Amino acid sequence: MFIRWHGYSCFEFADDENRVIIDPHDGKSIGVFPPKASAKICLCTHNTFDRNAFRVIGGKHKDIVCEPGVQTVDGFTFEGLPSFSDEHFGEDRGPNTIITFEMDDIRVAFCGCLGDLPITWVIEKLKGVDILFVPVGEHWTLPIYKVNQLIRQVEPKVIVPTDFRIGGITLPLSPLSVFTDDINEDDVVHVGNAVELEADDISEFTGVWVFDR
Repeated sequence: MFIRWHGYSCFEFADDENRVIIDPHDGKSIGVFPPKASAKICLCTHNTFDRNAFRVIGGKHKDIVCEPGVQTVDGFTFEGLPSFSDEHFGEDRGPNTIITFEMDDIRVAFCGCLGDLPITWVIEKLKGVDILFVPVGEHWTLPIYKVNQLIRQVEPKVIVPTDFRIGGITLPLSPLSVFTDDINEDDVVHVGNAVELEADDISEFTGVWVFDR
């Protein structure tokens, strides 16, 4: 599986059959460069301007604002798990969909604009996932203490922080350090902008992977 970060919460996932982009932003609306990528499928977890800019992605892609349930699109199967983008059951900012899928025998859970801890049965479905993508910027998303609660409950092998402050971004995001300062530095690996990995790579390391743009 190939993974590339396009800034903020936008990630690209690819194998021999599929190229999928989740939560595309348009760049200029949040103060950073737009994604430079093409895809077969584009998904978004929360239907807002900073995650649903499907138009900036190249290629003839199918665009899906995710909802709960299992879907198969052009041979790619994923499941949406219900959650909320705020702490008031979605009353403030609406629903969020956690996207889960398997690619090259690696289980991925992408939290997107998660604003509160998921309900119990959703946590149970997430438990033991290989890679958990979780927002740590604390703007429209989980406060750090709830990020840490989620990680303890899910026990992923690898954690990938998303939505943190980077140079130029105009959203009032917290820096990555609010999440990583309390983690042993040996457990934090800066992987660069992109990685290509196999299932065995996950079994050899548990901790935090930081993507840099």
